[in-house]
Amino acid sequence: MGRMSRNKGKVGERELAQELSRVLGVMARRGVQYYGGPDSPDVITDIPNLHIECKRTEHFRLFEALEQAIEDAGADQTPVVMHRPNRRPWVVVLRLDDLPKLVETINQFQRSKNDGEQN
Repeated sequence: MGRMSRNKGKVGERELAQELSRVLGVMARRGVQYYGGPDSPDVITDIPNLHIECKRTEHFRLFEALEQAIEDAGADQTPVVMHRPNRRPWVVVLRLDDLPKLVETINQFQRSKNDGEQN
């Protein structure tokens, strides 16, 4: 991978973190800069058990990206791939079987966040 591609990836991770903060109202940041391991998520949020793989590329290989997220997520985390090519919006890719778990995780997070704000 060349320098320009790595830089595009870093910029994409920062951009995705900002978008997740905006859309979901969560804390989000690049994962590699904090954990740095090969299986660390690209973007970390305060939503528990969520493994985010960020792909900021024109030539998206859906199943390769999903397989990487599944492998890196392990058994306890929900693997999610977020992709954006140039001049297009972010999209989310996950296995259909993981959708109920993701929805419940986000709902629980939002409820606990709202309960914390009320106290």
